[in-house]
Amino acid sequence: MNQKLVALKKAQVIFFSIIIMMLLGTVYSYSVFRIAIEDAFGINHVLSGLPYMVALASYAMFMMLTGRIMNKHNPKWILLTGGLLVSVGWLLSSFAGNIVILTLTYGLIGGSGVGIAYGVPLYVVSKWFSGKRGLAVGIVLIGFGLSPLIMAPIASMLILKVGVFNTFFYLAIFLALMIPFLSMPFDMAPVRSNQQSEQHASGLIKSRNFKMLYLNFVLGTMIGLMIIGMTIEIAIEYAGVTLRNATGLISLFAVFNGLGRPIFGWIMDRYSSRKVMILAFSLVMFASVLMVSFGENEPMIFVLSFSVFWFSLGGWLSIAPSSTMKFFGMDNYGRNFGIVFTGYGIGALLGVLSSGSILDMLGSYNLIFVYTGILSVIGISTTLILGRAKQ
Repeated sequence: MNQKLVALKKAQVIFFSIIIMMLLGTVYSYSVFRIAIEDAFGINHVLSGLPYMVALASYAMFMMLTGRIMNKHNPKWILLTGGLLVSVGWLLSSFAGNIVILTLTYGLIGGSGVGIAYGVPLYVVSKWFSGKRGLAVGIVLIGFGLSPLIMAPIASMLILKVGVFNTFFYLAIFLALMIPFLSMPFDMAPVRSNQQSEQHASGLIKSRNFKMLYLNFVLGTMIGLMIIGMTIEIAIEYAGVTLRNATGLISLFAVFNGLGRPIFGWIMDRYSSRKVMILAFSLVMFASVLMVSFGENEPMIFVLSFSVFWFSLGGWLSIAPSSTMKFFGMDNYGRNFGIVFTGYGIGALLGVLSSGSILDMLGSYNLIFVYTGILSVIGISTTLILGRAKQ
């Protein structure tokens, strides 16, 4: 393949990857659906968070399972399978009569589809851009982070016009039409030699670097996912933002979430994982202190702090794959990152359950930010203790 065709192929893969990630990232817009779901089913914070929690957990689990076969099968068919499964999950969600059914359709079926499809763009792009993997992966992940910028306003408008369940139906049909077209360029990526030694799964899990990465990824995603899932509620009930403005702010936060991915990817290409992890947790600590001290009924403080929260979560979605490549090489990247990515599911489960319990039992949004501050301190401590291993 000559240089012009290679350049064209790279551009096509990057562009289509961003669009695919944007569609799959609709899972991050769940806070737009949440209030309507609570009203429809008459349920509390913990129960309304179940579809979101199960979707993220399923996403992480199937990401791990798909990682085992990523380099053995055509990525295009893996992507098609995952994308169409998301569509089926949302289609069935439009007929859900209670929160249990919605948890199975949106959470289990839709979430598993996201997990199957998610790794394909990352795997293919990392093969095409072997020299600047951190930046390339971060650029692709812009789509996932920026998804709420596009999808949240669309979903919110549809919910107001046709109701939450019809919204699931329309989104399902749209995705089913788009995924086959977008999957076209995802044939097998070029094979490149890798000078870095590879590890089997048992050696991976026992390594000090894995423990540091995994524990911190759990903490980072735990903080980010519970904050993202509660953004609309906190905006309205704690910061004094109107529903209309809160929905609009989701788009702003999505920009920061999207920018966090290439920026942290760029930083990861230049600095050690340990330093970048400490930076990510320090940002969370800053935002948490700001909200605890000045956030109540202060929309501007809310905007600043939540921009940092969303930016930091975007960063973790670059830190994790880039660190996996750095520590353990590329030949088994799909499998290795699949194992690391189970931390995302654990973070989702712990974050949604614990934050919902804090609200339902204590009724204090302020304590949520005390909680995120404590988690960030634990993350910095974990990095300092375990990060002494040779990078």
